[in-house]
Amino acid sequence: MRDILGELFENQPLDPMVSARQGAKASLRKRFYKHASVADVAGEGGFAILLDDKPVKTPVRRALAAPVRALAELIAQEWHAQDTVIEPARMPLTRLANAVIDAVADQAGPVTDEVAKYLGSDLLCYRADSPPGLVMRQAQHWDPVIDWARDKLGERFLLVEGIVFAAQQDDTIAKARAAIPKDHWRLGAVASITTLTGSALIALALAHDAISAEAAWAAAHVDEDWQMSSWGSDDEALARRAFRLADFEAAVSALKLLR
Repeated sequence: MRDILGELFENQPLDPMVSARQGAKASLRKRFYKHASVADVAGEGGFAILLDDKPVKTPVRRALAAPVRALAELIAQEWHAQDTVIEPARMPLTRLANAVIDAVADQAGPVTDEVAKYLGSDLLCYRADSPPGLVMRQAQHWDPVIDWARDKLGERFLLVEGIVFAAQQDDTIAKARAAIPKDHWRLGAVASITTLTGSALIALALAHDAISAEAAWAAAHVDEDWQMSSWGSDDEALARRAFRLADFEAAVSALKLLR
């Protein structure tokens, strides 16, 4: 059974490589509007996205809106940038907004629980024992986040060599869990980054300004980059990575604008 984060953030929509193979583009909806804009949501403290001055709805028919104007304007820009058809694959902020509004807002507890589960087996805690170059690269990219968790969250995460599961202390998980954002939008962004990187610690470090987006993305791909440097790159894998990067950058933008 897939976890709730996978359901919310990994399955929407098909990435461009899958879409191309299945001919999904032919079924995309044609662009039906001339312009996209933003308007205050009276009495609700938010900013709605409008198409030809009419409100946009999420998949479950809720208003597509953001809590701050700057974020709403970025979402509206995604709609404005569509050409003759509307391609959800090119609208990562809209997809994030749909997930937050339609799901995270109603399931904040379960989403938080799933992020906390990642803390129990976080990518950064499982280290290679060889070759020396990979060991050094993991330490270079991962140790700053582990050190931040120790210094700011007050707990030491257990580091192990290999892939055999090693349980973290309950107190360690509890203190790190307390750093997960409560705000639905920031929680949604952290959850998205967690699934994209495989690391809740990376996501939390980003949410608390302890690491740059560039450093976070590099940390999430240390092993993959090492493999590519040794065996060469794969065009389809790189295309998938570019697609995930767009989602990652959307979530990072939301975190920055909602501080």
